[in-house]
Amino acid sequence: MALKILFLSHNFYPVVGGIETMSDLLASAFVEAGHQVHLLTHTPESETKDFPFLIVRNPGMSRLLKEHAWADVVFENNPCLQLSLPGIFFGKPSIIALHTWISRSNGKVSVRDMLKFLWLKRASKVISCSDAIRKRCFSSSTVISNPYRENVFHIVPDILKTKKFLFVGRLVADKGADLAVQAFNRIFIKDRIREDKSYSLTIIGDGPERESIEKSILELGLSERVTLKGVLSGKSLVDCINEHEIILVPSVWEEPFGLVALEGMACGCIPIVSNGGGLPDAIGRAGLLFERGNVNALVHCMEKLINNETLQAQLRKAAVVHLSSHTSAFILKRYLNEVESLF
Repeated sequence: MALKILFLSHNFYPVVGGIETMSDLLASAFVEAGHQVHLLTHTPESETKDFPFLIVRNPGMSRLLKEHAWADVVFENNPCLQLSLPGIFFGKPSIIALHTWISRSNGKVSVRDMLKFLWLKRASKVISCSDAIRKRCFSSSTVISNPYRENVFHIVPDILKTKKFLFVGRLVADKGADLAVQAFNRIFIKDRIREDKSYSLTIIGDGPERESIEKSILELGLSERVTLKGVLSGKSLVDCINEHEIILVPSVWEEPFGLVALEGMACGCIPIVSNGGGLPDAIGRAGLLFERGNVNALVHCMEKLINNETLQAQLRKAAVVHLSSHTSAFILKRYLNEVESLF
């Protein structure tokens, strides 16, 4: 049965981010399965790109009513109240996918957030991207983890892993790049490691903390071992990840999921991640956890891993199984089953 799916995504292309990427992947998968999709978004168009579904940008109330009347089912990729409220008048089945916390950045719940919690109760189904999101936002929701793009992130056989540690992320305080530098310094001061040129830390990303991190690297005398690559994408990003053995995800903020850990694993890195939010879900049994914000705990995990080849082999073996259940094909099929099961 071909369905008419009204897909709501507050932001969409050309905005780049995890939720926007998921919106593209999901809407395209629904079309590929034989369904019609109309995607509504507040993002104005600034670039031309073809999509296999209709995109309606900044719809007025009359267009919103028309689209809700057209649909068989409404899919909200994260709560989109302005786009979804007209659904009250039509009573169509709806699914809401949660990809982040329903709260302000400081953890407080606003009036708007309380409305979102009420809106979740109205949905036919709610999907959470991690068990942490499920527990905090909607305990009866179904957990479907985020996928990694297996056609992009993969092991490149010709690239040797000649470097030890890697950080990928925005250079903001919440992501913990400074923690990675501090931990690497604790490791580097040991004589045997100073003599081994493979012991290096590469930082991929940019942001307001870059100047502070550069200063810290200089003061600690790590300029020859810590490299700031800036922002990388596409093949350059994948090739760089492939050069490293261990990816550090020391987020101080509780990540809703932690896709970067999956992408690192797909490129052959072993992840060491903080134990907050959805990061434990992201790595399963294929990595190490440390207490969020605790540099000593991070150092302990780094030393434990580099000194134990048996543990490394166990984690790499576990990664193969873990990644198989997080491919885009596997995850998108699960979402599709949730939508089709309403009919």
